[in-house]
Amino acid sequence: MKNMISNLIEYDSLLSALKGTRLTQISQRIHTILHHLEGYLHYEIANLLKINPHTVSNYINKYKTSGISGLIERKYSPGAPTYLTSEQEKELIKVITEHTPDEVGFEPRKNWNIDIIRELIKRNYEVGYSKSGMADALHRLNLSYTRPTYTLKKADPEKQEIFKNNFKIIKDDLINEKIDHILFEDESMIRDYQAIQKTWFVKGEQRIVPTYGKHEGVKLVGVLNYETGDVYCEEHEKYDAEVFLGFLNNVTDRYSAGKIVLILDNARIHHAKLLLPYLDSMKDRLELVFLPPYSPNLNIIEGLWKWLKSEVINNVFFANVGQIQKAVRDFMKYIKGIPKVVIDRLCVKM
Repeated sequence: MKNMISNLIEYDSLLSALKGTRLTQISQRIHTILHHLEGYLHYEIANLLKINPHTVSNYINKYKTSGISGLIERKYSPGAPTYLTSEQEKELIKVITEHTPDEVGFEPRKNWNIDIIRELIKRNYEVGYSKSGMADALHRLNLSYTRPTYTLKKADPEKQEIFKNNFKIIKDDLINEKIDHILFEDESMIRDYQAIQKTWFVKGEQRIVPTYGKHEGVKLVGVLNYETGDVYCEEHEKYDAEVFLGFLNNVTDRYSAGKIVLILDNARIHHAKLLLPYLDSMKDRLELVFLPPYSPNLNIIEGLWKWLKSEVINNVFFANVGQIQKAVRDFMKYIKGIPKVVIDRLCVKM
């Protein structure tokens, strides 16, 4: 009877402590002990709270040794604030999004993680967060643990702005029927083992992608029609001026009527002397407009290659070139049937 009363008193004390905490990790510890007093086994508590059984044992041992105080972190002074002000939150977001850790005193580290952010907050604001509490706070501030992307440091913003202004004129010429087609051109290499990207799978498990120890691929050359969303694409074994000349011939045959403005990057094959006689003979029908150096972001067909890789290439290892070709052709056939989607996804941003 005495043990029962003692357990009830402990249980009520734990419930009071639970109501008084704002920190997720402390709440988890208290719930562990509450379940323990309710008679649950260690592995059952671990399953209920989605934590490691060893963690359950550690929490119970802390409680047995030091009571409720053993469950509460005491790294920070009792008088310290338990959360950031709105102004401090804005400062925190600015630091995380505009600086790397080493730039604000955490040398030599370059990437933000929860532990470094907790250190930053403790150092700057004397506020203490548990790991889980910090994760909750970051999500609430609309921050997420994401993979960054690259941009070319050599890109010239002024030249890019000039191109954007010139492209507005080209679009006006299309509207006023001074030209008939705006095409964006590019090349892309599709490898048998392109990349790994995130995908949905069973929680706690990882999708396994079998490989074959070979590295083959297909070289693509394509154009995307800015106005209609039409895509024309060829497969080749190599890229050179001769291949590009043949491709230009095929493009002008495909768009046999009207003037074409072809927007493309500054690859060497696009400036080859071999092209000059053909370009001179087609000067009334075909105009090449070159993008500023290091500006793939301005070439909308780059988005097509990313779309292709994301949909049917990434997370797959193809056994032979034929399988890659089939995947590419099936995708191209698919997008030919959805030109409005192509326009909405790729063209409207320019």
